[in-house]
Amino acid sequence: MDSWKTTLPCTRAEAEAIDAAGDVAIDAVLMTSETIEDDRETWRLDAYTEDRPDAAMLAALRALVPSAGTVEPVIEPLTAADWVTMSQAGLEPIAEGRFVVHTSAHPVAPPPGGRAFLIDAGQAFGTGHHATTSGCLAMLDGLADTPFTNIIDIGTGTGLLAFAARHLWPDARVTATDIDPAAITVTAENMATNHVAAIDLIVADGALDDRITARAPYDLVIANVLAGPLVSMAPELAAIAAPNATIILAGLLDTQRAQVVAAYRACGCSLEAADQRGDWTILRLTAGAARYVPSKPIDPKGRDGWALDL
Repeated sequence: MDSWKTTLPCTRAEAEAIDAAGDVAIDAVLMTSETIEDDRETWRLDAYTEDRPDAAMLAALRALVPSAGTVEPVIEPLTAADWVTMSQAGLEPIAEGRFVVHTSAHPVAPPPGGRAFLIDAGQAFGTGHHATTSGCLAMLDGLADTPFTNIIDIGTGTGLLAFAARHLWPDARVTATDIDPAAITVTAENMATNHVAAIDLIVADGALDDRITARAPYDLVIANVLAGPLVSMAPELAAIAAPNATIILAGLLDTQRAQVVAAYRACGCSLEAADQRGDWTILRLTAGAARYVPSKPIDPKGRDGWALDL
């Protein structure tokens, strides 16, 4: 047997939460899809593993989709099949502004004057197919005429947003970080595949790392994670932002917008634009005219479970 596929039903909300959580601690490739088109409650989770899932794996998968209740998972072997390629077969290329993102299964040429990125699905979030990532690409594309010199992408996943920043601002210093070492490994591999150079990669929890703070202030801060971590990280992201810096936040549902905006407004940031895509919202904020200095030590408590949300 080459690999195994385990399927459980789920809701659209559960599927989107899985897609947005780039650091789910499960040794499997997770794919979500609609069972019935445009039916919010009828989705499915497919988990691809090298070995037949044991009780611990099944329990972990069930925890991701509580709506499945006591439904028995469908477990089937995949023989004589390239399951990674199969799992990517439905990922059609996406286009945002001057960028096209595609997988190996769907190669595509870049648009005139644009850039195509090959990003295969794997152990890190950010193929461009989720609304949060594609929305960030569009937001970055719209800032192409704004000069930036020091950029950081926090929660980089596959590295895609950092790659887009490098393309748009070739002379800027670009740093990409992620709490998950596997994501940084994937980003390094994707850099080589896409011939992207000069991005500094750091494994770090948010912005609380000496290597990150030493390079501050940043005039463009990107964080595509989840609402809980975004709220928790508001003081530290504001603290590394230059005066009047641009801050792009994503990974939040539109119902969580007010909570996230309030957290950054308390740190001197103001909301400039919002792009709602389905249930998800991408925010563009501007840091205060004076660099933010936290009034008390920053407590990272509240974002230790990055795969969860507040």
